[in-house]
Amino acid sequence: MRIPRIYHPEPLVAHGEIALSEDAANHVGRVLRMNQGQLIQLFDGSNQVFDAEIVRVDKKSVLVKLAEGVEQNLESPLDLHLGQVISRGEKMEFTIQKSIELGVSIITPLFSERCGVKLDGERLTKKLQQWQKIAIAACEQCGRNKIPEVRDAMSLEVWCAEQDDSLKLNLHPRAQQSINTLPLPVNKVRLLIGPEGGLSSDEIAMTSGYGFTDILLGPRVLRTETTALTAITALQVRFGDLG
Repeated sequence: MRIPRIYHPEPLVAHGEIALSEDAANHVGRVLRMNQGQLIQLFDGSNQVFDAEIVRVDKKSVLVKLAEGVEQNLESPLDLHLGQVISRGEKMEFTIQKSIELGVSIITPLFSERCGVKLDGERLTKKLQQWQKIAIAACEQCGRNKIPEVRDAMSLEVWCAEQDDSLKLNLHPRAQQSINTLPLPVNKVRLLIGPEGGLSSDEIAMTSGYGFTDILLGPRVLRTETTALTAITALQVRFGDLG
């Protein structure tokens, strides 16, 4: 059986004994039904991985003993910040999961004019917590040892107005440039993906005013979740670590 990879939310110290978090203990003890003496692998977001042996399992807790930590950096050289207008149903969860597998560093959920999702207050807080759990699970699955941040949701314009030294890209069906024609080198990208109905003409003009470059992915119209993953993959092939 493949050794399970488990995220631990607090810093890990070699050769110590720790109790797994409640979610992790439930997964290891009740879902996987693991027992004393079996091995798991822990990571805490520091790019280190720790082999660990289960010392004790009971109904509500799992105690493990840590071995020496080993640095294991699987992060892309491309620092990629995804601004994704919130999509309906499971599409947003799918986009978050797969974009993290593809190496995205930060995800910011966005509200735009044509965003078909209405979230606020407690509902939004719960969604953000769920999306961060999906990010953690994606890292456990794909081998990443740093957890990308799912930021608080914000308006499209507030996100576009944030200042950094990224190359800012917006997908547009009538753009003249493609990812393959962007000049080298590029090591930091802010990628905007609009809603299922696309950005309005005013929003497109606004993004241009904040320094975003319109790029074209290809001749076909893609769904929002397909657009995000296609663009991320193309960027990682050209500027990152997919080849």
